[in-house]
Amino acid sequence: MASFLLYFIISFLLVEFALSQLLNYLNYQRWDKPLPPGYEDLYNREELRKAKQYDAAKHQVGFFASLLSLAVILAMLCFHGFAAIDQMVQSITTSHIVQSLLFFAIIGLGSSILSLPFSMYQTFVIEEKFGFNRTKWSTFILDLLKGALLSIIVGAPLLALLVMLFDFLGPYFWISAWAVVTLVSIFFAMFYTSLILPIFNKMSPLAAGELRSSIENYSASVSFPLKNIFIIDGSKRSSKANAFFSGLGPKKSIVLYDTLLEEQSTAEITAVLAHEVGHFKKKHIVKGLIISMLSTAITFFIFGKLAESETLPMVLGTVKSFHIALLAFSLIYAPVSLVTAPMANSLSRKNEFEADEYAKKTFDGGYLASSLRRLSVSHLNHPQPHPWYVFFHYSHPPLLARLLALSK
Repeated sequence: MASFLLYFIISFLLVEFALSQLLNYLNYQRWDKPLPPGYEDLYNREELRKAKQYDAAKHQVGFFASLLSLAVILAMLCFHGFAAIDQMVQSITTSHIVQSLLFFAIIGLGSSILSLPFSMYQTFVIEEKFGFNRTKWSTFILDLLKGALLSIIVGAPLLALLVMLFDFLGPYFWISAWAVVTLVSIFFAMFYTSLILPIFNKMSPLAAGELRSSIENYSASVSFPLKNIFIIDGSKRSSKANAFFSGLGPKKSIVLYDTLLEEQSTAEITAVLAHEVGHFKKKHIVKGLIISMLSTAITFFIFGKLAESETLPMVLGTVKSFHIALLAFSLIYAPVSLVTAPMANSLSRKNEFEADEYAKKTFDGGYLASSLRRLSVSHLNHPQPHPWYVFFHYSHPPLLARLLALSK
Protein backbone atom coordinates (compact mmCIF):
# COMPACT_ATOMS: atom_id res chain seq x y z
CA MET A 1 0.00 0.00 0.00
CA ALA A 2 2.84 2.41 0.89
CA SER A 3 4.51 1.75 -2.46
CA PHE A 4 1.26 2.41 -4.28
CA LEU A 5 0.81 5.74 -2.47
CA LEU A 6 4.40 6.72 -3.23
CA TYR A 7 3.97 6.00 -6.95
CA PHE A 8 0.66 7.86 -6.86
CA ILE A 9 2.30 10.96 -5.36
CA ILE A 10 5.16 10.87 -7.86
CA SER A 11 2.76 10.41 -10.77
CA PHE A 12 0.59 13.28 -9.59
CA LEU A 13 3.57 15.61 -9.19
CA LEU A 14 4.65 14.85 -12.76
CA VAL A 15 1.12 15.29 -14.14
CA GLU A 16 0.66 18.54 -12.21
CA PHE A 17 3.94 19.92 -13.60
CA ALA A 18 2.99 18.90 -17.14
CA LEU A 19 -0.46 20.45 -16.77
CA SER A 20 1.04 23.69 -15.49
CA GLN A 21 3.38 23.93 -18.46
CA LEU A 22 0.57 23.13 -20.90
CA LEU A 23 -1.58 25.90 -19.42
CA ASN A 24 1.33 28.34 -19.66
CA TYR A 25 1.84 27.41 -23.31
CA LEU A 26 -1.85 27.83 -24.17
CA ASN A 27 -1.95 31.14 -22.36
CA TYR A 28 1.12 32.46 -24.16
CA GLN A 29 -0.38 31.60 -27.55
CA ARG A 30 -3.31 33.91 -26.76
CA TRP A 31 -1.09 36.97 -27.02
CA ASP A 32 -1.45 36.78 -30.81
CA LYS A 33 -5.27 36.77 -30.66
CA PRO A 34 -6.65 40.12 -31.98
CA LEU A 35 -8.50 42.26 -29.46
CA PRO A 36 -12.29 42.21 -29.96
CA PRO A 37 -14.15 45.08 -31.68
CA GLY A 38 -14.44 48.11 -29.46
CA TYR A 39 -11.32 47.23 -27.46
CA GLU A 40 -8.64 47.54 -30.14
CA ASP A 41 -7.18 50.57 -28.36
CA LEU A 42 -6.88 48.82 -25.00
CA TYR A 43 -3.16 48.30 -25.63
CA ASN A 44 -1.15 50.12 -28.26
CA ARG A 45 1.40 48.10 -30.20
CA GLU A 46 4.34 48.98 -27.93
CA GLU A 47 2.37 48.26 -24.75
CA LEU A 48 1.24 44.90 -26.13
CA ARG A 49 4.80 43.97 -27.09
CA LYS A 50 6.10 44.93 -23.66
CA ALA A 51 3.31 43.07 -21.86
CA LYS A 52 4.00 39.93 -23.91
CA GLN A 53 7.71 40.09 -23.07
CA TYR A 54 6.92 40.59 -19.39
CA ASP A 55 4.62 37.58 -19.37
CA ALA A 56 7.25 35.44 -21.10
CA ALA A 57 9.96 36.52 -18.66
CA LYS A 58 7.81 35.70 -15.61
CA HIS A 59 6.86 32.28 -16.96
CA GLN A 60 10.47 31.48 -17.82
CA VAL A 61 11.71 32.05 -14.28
CA GLY A 62 8.58 30.29 -12.99
CA PHE A 63 9.38 27.26 -15.15
CA PHE A 64 12.91 26.85 -13.76
CA ALA A 65 11.71 27.43 -10.19
CA SER A 66 9.00 24.78 -10.60
CA LEU A 67 11.41 22.37 -12.29
CA LEU A 68 13.93 22.68 -9.46
CA SER A 69 11.20 22.26 -6.83
CA LEU A 70 9.89 19.16 -8.60
CA ALA A 71 13.36 17.66 -8.87
CA VAL A 72 14.11 18.24 -5.18
CA ILE A 73 10.78 16.77 -3.99
CA LEU A 74 11.18 13.71 -6.22
CA ALA A 75 14.73 13.21 -4.94
CA MET A 76 13.58 13.55 -1.33
CA LEU A 77 10.84 10.98 -1.93
CA CYS A 78 12.90 8.47 -3.90
CA PHE A 79 16.01 8.63 -1.71
CA HIS A 80 14.22 8.99 1.66
CA GLY A 81 15.44 12.53 2.29
CA PHE A 82 12.49 13.34 4.53
CA ALA A 83 13.17 10.19 6.56
CA ALA A 84 16.81 11.28 7.00
CA ILE A 85 15.70 14.65 8.40
CA ASP A 86 13.24 12.88 10.67
CA GLN A 87 15.95 10.57 12.00
CA MET A 88 18.22 13.55 12.60
CA VAL A 89 15.66 15.47 14.68
CA GLN A 90 14.83 12.30 16.62
CA SER A 91 18.52 11.94 17.49
CA ILE A 92 18.54 15.49 18.86
CA THR A 93 15.51 15.29 21.15
CA THR A 94 12.78 12.93 22.32
CA SER A 95 10.20 15.72 22.61
CA HIS A 96 7.56 15.35 19.90
CA ILE A 97 6.96 19.10 19.91
CA VAL A 98 10.62 20.01 19.47
CA GLN A 99 11.02 17.30 16.82
CA SER A 100 8.18 18.77 14.75
CA LEU A 101 9.48 22.32 15.19
CA LEU A 102 12.98 21.30 14.09
CA PHE A 103 11.68 19.19 11.20
CA PHE A 104 9.59 21.97 9.67
CA ALA A 105 12.28 24.55 10.42
CA ILE A 106 14.75 22.52 8.34
CA ILE A 107 12.20 21.97 5.56
CA GLY A 108 11.25 25.66 5.60
CA LEU A 109 14.88 26.80 5.56
CA GLY A 110 15.68 24.49 2.67
CA SER A 111 12.66 25.70 0.72
CA SER A 112 13.61 29.34 1.35
CA ILE A 113 17.17 28.77 0.17
CA LEU A 114 15.95 27.13 -3.04
CA SER A 115 13.41 29.86 -3.80
CA LEU A 116 15.61 32.82 -2.82
CA PRO A 117 17.60 33.12 -6.10
CA PHE A 118 14.37 33.07 -8.13
CA SER A 119 12.78 35.68 -5.86
CA MET A 120 15.84 37.89 -6.22
CA TYR A 121 15.87 37.47 -9.98
CA GLN A 122 12.16 38.22 -10.22
CA THR A 123 12.50 41.38 -8.16
CA PHE A 124 15.84 42.84 -9.21
CA VAL A 125 16.01 41.66 -12.83
CA ILE A 126 12.53 41.13 -14.30
CA GLU A 127 10.59 43.72 -12.27
CA GLU A 128 13.51 46.14 -12.68
CA LYS A 129 13.70 45.61 -16.43
CA PHE A 130 10.03 46.39 -16.93
CA GLY A 131 10.01 49.44 -14.68
CA PHE A 132 8.13 48.07 -11.66
CA ASN A 133 10.80 47.48 -9.04
CA ARG A 134 11.39 50.06 -6.32
CA THR A 135 12.64 47.61 -3.72
CA LYS A 136 16.02 48.35 -2.17
CA TRP A 137 18.28 45.52 -1.12
CA SER A 138 17.91 46.59 2.50
CA THR A 139 14.10 46.36 2.22
CA PHE A 140 14.33 42.95 0.53
CA ILE A 141 16.57 41.55 3.28
CA LEU A 142 14.48 43.08 6.07
CA ASP A 143 11.34 41.54 4.55
CA LEU A 144 12.98 38.12 4.64
CA LEU A 145 14.05 38.55 8.27
CA LYS A 146 10.68 39.92 9.36
CA GLY A 147 8.85 37.10 7.58
CA ALA A 148 11.06 34.50 9.26
CA LEU A 149 10.60 36.13 12.67
CA LEU A 150 6.84 36.29 12.20
CA SER A 151 6.79 32.58 11.30
CA ILE A 152 8.66 31.80 14.50
CA ILE A 153 6.47 34.01 16.71
CA VAL A 154 3.13 32.90 15.23
CA GLY A 155 3.80 29.60 13.47
CA ALA A 156 5.95 27.87 16.07
CA PRO A 157 3.50 28.18 19.00
CA LEU A 158 0.60 27.17 16.74
CA LEU A 159 2.48 24.11 15.50
CA ALA A 160 3.51 23.20 19.06
CA LEU A 161 -0.12 23.40 20.19
CA LEU A 162 -1.27 21.18 17.31
CA VAL A 163 1.37 18.57 18.15
CA MET A 164 0.30 18.60 21.78
CA LEU A 165 -3.36 18.16 20.83
CA PHE A 166 -2.41 15.36 18.45
CA ASP A 167 -0.54 13.50 21.19
CA PHE A 168 -3.20 13.92 23.88
CA LEU A 169 -6.50 13.65 21.98
CA GLY A 170 -5.75 11.01 19.36
CA PRO A 171 -8.82 10.41 17.15
CA TYR A 172 -10.51 13.58 18.45
CA PHE A 173 -7.51 15.74 17.53
CA TRP A 174 -9.17 17.12 14.40
CA ILE A 175 -12.00 18.85 16.31
CA SER A 176 -9.68 20.82 18.59
CA ALA A 177 -7.23 21.54 15.77
CA TRP A 178 -10.05 22.93 13.65
CA ALA A 179 -11.24 25.13 16.53
CA VAL A 180 -7.73 26.48 17.17
CA VAL A 181 -6.97 27.24 13.51
CA THR A 182 -10.41 28.84 13.05
CA LEU A 183 -9.91 31.15 16.04
CA VAL A 184 -6.45 32.13 14.83
CA SER A 185 -7.82 32.80 11.32
CA ILE A 186 -10.62 35.01 12.68
CA PHE A 187 -8.15 36.89 14.88
CA PHE A 188 -5.84 37.69 11.99
CA ALA A 189 -8.77 38.53 9.70
CA MET A 190 -9.79 41.18 12.24
CA PHE A 191 -6.38 42.54 13.15
CA TYR A 192 -4.30 42.04 9.96
CA THR A 193 -4.33 45.75 9.15
CA SER A 194 -3.50 46.90 12.65
CA LEU A 195 -1.00 44.18 13.68
CA ILE A 196 0.63 42.46 10.68
CA LEU A 197 0.68 45.05 7.90
CA PRO A 198 2.55 47.72 9.92
CA ILE A 199 5.42 45.27 10.40
CA PHE A 200 6.20 45.48 6.69
CA ASN A 201 4.73 48.83 5.62
CA LYS A 202 4.20 52.33 6.88
CA MET A 203 0.52 53.17 7.13
CA SER A 204 -1.07 56.55 7.66
CA PRO A 205 -4.69 57.76 7.76
CA LEU A 206 -5.94 59.34 4.55
CA ALA A 207 -5.61 63.09 5.05
CA ALA A 208 -8.57 65.45 4.82
CA GLY A 209 -9.16 66.69 1.31
CA GLU A 210 -10.99 65.99 -1.92
CA LEU A 211 -10.41 62.22 -1.92
CA ARG A 212 -11.37 61.68 1.72
CA SER A 213 -14.49 63.80 1.29
CA SER A 214 -15.47 61.82 -1.82
CA ILE A 215 -14.98 58.52 -0.01
CA GLU A 216 -16.86 59.61 3.11
CA ASN A 217 -19.73 61.03 1.05
CA TYR A 218 -20.01 57.78 -0.86
CA SER A 219 -19.81 55.69 2.34
CA ALA A 220 -22.61 57.76 3.88
CA SER A 221 -24.76 57.36 0.75
CA VAL A 222 -24.67 53.55 1.04
CA SER A 223 -24.92 53.48 4.86
CA PHE A 224 -21.44 52.08 5.25
CA PRO A 225 -19.74 53.82 8.18
CA LEU A 226 -16.05 53.87 7.33
CA LYS A 227 -13.52 55.73 9.45
CA ASN A 228 -10.45 53.56 8.94
CA ILE A 229 -9.05 54.68 5.58
CA PHE A 230 -5.32 54.14 5.30
CA ILE A 231 -2.60 54.90 2.78
CA ILE A 232 0.16 52.29 2.58
CA ASP A 233 3.63 52.97 1.18
CA GLY A 234 3.47 50.31 -1.53
CA SER A 235 5.76 52.49 -3.64
CA LYS A 236 8.79 51.43 -1.59
CA ARG A 237 8.59 48.01 -3.24
CA SER A 238 6.79 48.40 -6.57
CA SER A 239 5.16 50.94 -8.85
CA LYS A 240 2.11 48.66 -9.13
CA ALA A 241 -1.06 50.01 -7.53
CA ASN A 242 -3.69 48.22 -5.47
CA ALA A 243 -6.42 48.62 -2.87
CA PHE A 244 -8.08 46.15 -0.54
CA PHE A 245 -10.67 45.76 2.21
CA SER A 246 -9.61 44.19 5.48
CA GLY A 247 -10.99 43.46 8.92
CA LEU A 248 -14.29 42.56 10.52
CA GLY A 249 -16.79 44.58 12.56
CA PRO A 250 -15.33 47.78 14.02
CA LYS A 251 -11.90 46.79 12.69
CA LYS A 252 -12.94 46.96 9.04
CA SER A 253 -10.58 49.14 7.01
CA ILE A 254 -9.90 50.26 3.47
CA VAL A 255 -6.22 50.27 2.48
CA LEU A 256 -5.12 52.28 -0.57
CA TYR A 257 -1.65 52.03 -2.06
CA ASP A 258 0.07 55.37 -2.46
CA THR A 259 0.79 54.37 -6.06
CA LEU A 260 -2.97 54.23 -6.65
CA LEU A 261 -3.21 57.88 -5.67
CA GLU A 262 -0.38 58.70 -8.09
CA GLU A 263 -2.10 57.05 -11.07
CA GLN A 264 -5.83 57.60 -10.69
CA SER A 265 -8.37 60.36 -10.29
CA THR A 266 -10.55 60.92 -7.24
CA ALA A 267 -13.59 59.50 -9.04
CA GLU A 268 -11.69 56.39 -10.16
CA ILE A 269 -10.35 55.71 -6.66
CA THR A 270 -13.83 56.19 -5.19
CA ALA A 271 -15.13 53.70 -7.74
CA VAL A 272 -12.48 51.20 -6.61
CA LEU A 273 -13.57 51.77 -3.02
CA ALA A 274 -17.21 51.24 -4.05
CA HIS A 275 -16.15 47.87 -5.44
CA GLU A 276 -14.51 46.99 -2.11
CA VAL A 277 -17.62 48.10 -0.21
CA GLY A 278 -19.59 45.83 -2.54
CA HIS A 279 -17.68 42.84 -1.17
CA PHE A 280 -18.80 43.78 2.32
CA LYS A 281 -22.40 44.54 1.37
CA LYS A 282 -22.69 41.23 -0.49
CA LYS A 283 -21.25 39.48 2.58
CA HIS A 284 -18.41 37.98 0.55
CA ILE A 285 -15.98 38.25 3.45
CA VAL A 286 -18.29 36.50 5.91
CA LYS A 287 -19.22 33.83 3.35
CA GLY A 288 -15.56 33.30 2.54
CA LEU A 289 -14.75 32.89 6.22
CA ILE A 290 -17.55 30.33 6.65
CA ILE A 291 -16.42 28.37 3.58
CA SER A 292 -12.85 28.45 4.88
CA MET A 293 -14.01 27.14 8.26
CA LEU A 294 -15.93 24.28 6.63
CA SER A 295 -13.08 23.32 4.31
CA THR A 296 -10.63 23.45 7.21
CA ALA A 297 -12.90 21.17 9.24
CA ILE A 298 -13.10 18.66 6.40
CA THR A 299 -9.33 18.79 5.88
CA PHE A 300 -8.57 18.22 9.56
CA PHE A 301 -11.16 15.44 9.75
CA ILE A 302 -9.51 13.56 6.88
CA PHE A 303 -6.04 14.24 8.29
CA GLY A 304 -7.14 13.04 11.73
CA LYS A 305 -8.32 9.74 10.26
CA LEU A 306 -5.27 9.18 8.07
CA ALA A 307 -2.77 10.24 10.73
CA GLU A 308 -3.63 7.16 12.80
CA SER A 309 -2.49 4.94 9.95
CA GLU A 310 0.89 3.23 10.11
CA THR A 311 0.99 3.16 6.30
CA LEU A 312 1.12 6.92 5.77
CA PRO A 313 4.58 7.46 7.33
CA MET A 314 5.88 4.47 5.38
CA VAL A 315 5.34 6.47 2.19
CA LEU A 316 8.20 8.68 3.35
CA GLY A 317 10.25 5.73 4.64
CA THR A 318 9.92 6.39 8.35
CA VAL A 319 7.66 5.86 11.39
CA LYS A 320 4.54 7.62 12.64
CA SER A 321 4.80 11.13 14.08
CA PHE A 322 2.80 14.33 13.73
CA HIS A 323 5.20 16.08 11.37
CA ILE A 324 5.64 13.05 9.13
CA ALA A 325 1.89 12.42 9.03
CA LEU A 326 1.25 16.08 8.16
CA LEU A 327 3.85 16.11 5.39
CA ALA A 328 2.65 12.81 3.89
CA PHE A 329 -0.96 13.97 4.12
CA SER A 330 -0.15 17.23 2.33
CA LEU A 331 1.39 15.28 -0.55
CA ILE A 332 -1.51 12.82 -0.77
CA TYR A 333 -4.13 15.55 -0.40
CA ALA A 334 -2.60 17.64 -3.21
CA PRO A 335 -4.82 16.13 -5.95
CA VAL A 336 -7.86 17.30 -3.98
CA SER A 337 -6.52 20.86 -3.98
CA LEU A 338 -6.20 20.66 -7.75
CA VAL A 339 -10.01 20.39 -7.78
CA THR A 340 -10.89 22.67 -4.87
CA ALA A 341 -8.60 25.55 -5.91
CA PRO A 342 -10.39 26.13 -9.26
CA MET A 343 -13.70 25.91 -7.41
CA ALA A 344 -12.54 28.59 -4.98
CA ASN A 345 -11.28 30.72 -7.88
CA SER A 346 -14.63 30.36 -9.63
CA LEU A 347 -16.46 31.60 -6.54
CA SER A 348 -13.98 34.45 -6.17
CA ARG A 349 -14.53 35.55 -9.80
CA LYS A 350 -18.30 35.47 -9.21
CA ASN A 351 -17.82 37.68 -6.16
CA GLU A 352 -15.73 40.13 -8.17
CA PHE A 353 -18.49 40.47 -10.77
CA GLU A 354 -21.03 41.10 -8.00
CA ALA A 355 -18.80 43.75 -6.41
CA ASP A 356 -18.35 45.41 -9.81
CA GLU A 357 -22.11 45.47 -10.29
CA TYR A 358 -22.59 46.99 -6.85
CA ALA A 359 -20.08 49.76 -7.64
CA LYS A 360 -21.84 50.37 -10.96
CA LYS A 361 -25.25 50.72 -9.28
CA THR A 362 -24.17 52.81 -6.30
CA PHE A 363 -21.46 54.99 -7.85
CA ASP A 364 -20.37 54.87 -11.49
CA GLY A 365 -19.48 51.88 -13.67
CA GLY A 366 -17.67 54.10 -16.14
CA TYR A 367 -15.12 55.28 -13.60
CA LEU A 368 -14.59 51.71 -12.35
CA ALA A 369 -14.04 50.52 -15.94
CA SER A 370 -11.57 53.36 -16.49
CA SER A 371 -9.73 52.43 -13.29
CA LEU A 372 -9.58 48.73 -14.21
CA ARG A 373 -8.27 49.53 -17.70
CA ARG A 374 -5.60 51.83 -16.32
CA LEU A 375 -4.48 49.26 -13.74
CA SER A 376 -4.40 46.37 -16.20
CA VAL A 377 -2.40 48.24 -18.83
CA SER A 378 0.06 49.76 -16.34
CA HIS A 379 0.60 46.33 -14.75
CA LEU A 380 1.13 44.74 -18.20
CA ASN A 381 -1.57 42.16 -17.56
CA HIS A 382 -2.60 39.65 -20.22
CA PRO A 383 -5.59 41.18 -22.06
CA GLN A 384 -7.03 37.82 -23.19
CA PRO A 385 -5.82 34.91 -21.05
CA HIS A 386 -6.78 31.41 -22.13
CA PRO A 387 -10.07 30.19 -20.55
CA TRP A 388 -8.40 27.11 -19.07
CA TYR A 389 -5.63 29.23 -17.58
CA VAL A 390 -8.28 31.49 -16.07
CA PHE A 391 -10.15 28.46 -14.72
CA PHE A 392 -7.12 27.15 -12.83
CA HIS A 393 -5.30 30.34 -11.84
CA TYR A 394 -7.46 33.48 -11.89
CA SER A 395 -9.17 34.62 -8.69
CA HIS A 396 -10.36 37.75 -10.55
CA PRO A 397 -12.13 37.81 -13.92
CA PRO A 398 -10.02 38.89 -16.90
CA LEU A 399 -10.20 42.59 -17.75
CA LEU A 400 -12.25 42.21 -20.93
CA ALA A 401 -14.88 40.13 -19.14
CA ARG A 402 -15.21 42.78 -16.43
CA LEU A 403 -15.40 45.64 -18.93
CA LEU A 404 -18.07 43.82 -20.92
CA ALA A 405 -20.16 43.21 -17.78
CA LEU A 406 -19.84 46.85 -16.73
CA SER A 407 -20.91 48.08 -20.17
CA LYS A 408 -24.26 46.25 -20.05
